[in-house]
Amino acid sequence: MGIYGAINSAVSGLTAQARALENISGNVANSQTTGYKRLDTTFADLVSGSGATQAAQVSGTTYATSRATNTVQGDIKSVDVDTYMAINGDGYFVVTKAADVVDGSTSFAEETYYTRAGDFERDREGYLINSAGYYLQGFQLDPNTGNPIGDDPTVIRIQNQPLAASSTTAIDYQANLPRVPATTDYDGTDEATALLNASVGTGNVAVADNQDFLNSSISGGSITIYNQNGTPMSVEVRYAKTANADAGVPVNDTWNMYVGTGDDTTDTWYNVGEIEFDSTGAMTNMTAGTIGAVNGTSDGFTIASLDIGGTAASNVEVSFSGGSLTQYADLDGTASSVSLAQDGYPAGELTAVAVDQSGRVIASYSNSQQRPVYEIPLATFAAEQNLKRVDGSGFSATSSSGVADLTGGGQILAKKLELSNADIADEFSKLIVTQQAYSANSRIVTSADEMLDSALNMVR
Repeated sequence: MGIYGAINSAVSGLTAQARALENISGNVANSQTTGYKRLDTTFADLVSGSGATQAAQVSGTTYATSRATNTVQGDIKSVDVDTYMAINGDGYFVVTKAADVVDGSTSFAEETYYTRAGDFERDREGYLINSAGYYLQGFQLDPNTGNPIGDDPTVIRIQNQPLAASSTTAIDYQANLPRVPATTDYDGTDEATALLNASVGTGNVAVADNQDFLNSSISGGSITIYNQNGTPMSVEVRYAKTANADAGVPVNDTWNMYVGTGDDTTDTWYNVGEIEFDSTGAMTNMTAGTIGAVNGTSDGFTIASLDIGGTAASNVEVSFSGGSLTQYADLDGTASSVSLAQDGYPAGELTAVAVDQSGRVIASYSNSQQRPVYEIPLATFAAEQNLKRVDGSGFSATSSSGVADLTGGGQILAKKLELSNADIADEFSKLIVTQQAYSANSRIVTSADEMLDSALNMVR
């Protein structure tokens, strides 16, 4: 049986090396496949059944098994696609496949798969799909809280639905008013000439008094706000000083704040309210004007109804929180460090979809707004080497791998891709060894055949 055993062992060696060659071939073929995990080959021996001790035993046959390298990360490269991503560390993207397309709408299979191939792009229906045909899943985010909705990921879909307009509710205002405003009326020496023209009064500015008002006030900046329908409204601010603090007299420096009405038929400027400053330049007191009420925190005015040029907005709060409105001496006599910010915006069309470094899908709109819409989870497994390989650099869970845990994983890197972990140089090194082993096994078969012919010729 020795010669026949040798032939049997050599044939098993040929079979095992052929499997190793197949793995090497597949690794080389997928050396440029995104997220591909190479298969290495492990050899094991089968001991001959004869012989009670090792001295009486002979070398047996061999067989080859594939060894997964899921835990070996491939190199990560930068790309210029906003929806491409890579995983640095453990974990897999949770994906699924399309089941059918009916009337242009895609339905999805119940099976869940996992992949490291993060070359996802948005298709015509708004789904994120990679080049292998897998659809990305994630947790939808609550638009108000930004927290995930539910515990089960769903197929990510960002539709071309416009973002609704949001009315302005607050204007954060910052400025420094000069102690002596350089108005048109100011003669350069007498500070009294820099005060509001007495003919204007302290209420709203009538059309007839508009020029006198402009000559005795200074600009306080402007900003565009939006009403409930997203209609833009230009808010122009002016200040007029109405009183100077005199030595020995308990009077603070006092200013009136105005916003333009956008109308030239009745009043041209609304009086928002009166503001006082102490000798240090800090705001000390406010008094309601014709359209502005002092807010509850006494750091700004609340305008309950603002109509500019026939366009109405409601409940706009002008805030000076944090001492952002001051009166420090300024040689130019103008309002300095002026900054206005508001929280409203018009309706906007979807312009781009991207993934940020925290693993959230961000929708960008034409109104300069951005909204996180999905959170991308990463699946980890107790024994990921036991995942079942499927087409397209994908995997499916098995009883040996354990169920997916969506609470951990590594870090998602935006605008990156994980390359194949198959290295051409290493694979060619293994190819040389495999080829030599295969040739050696084939030589054993040839030698055994010649020896068997010699044995048969002895009886002829």
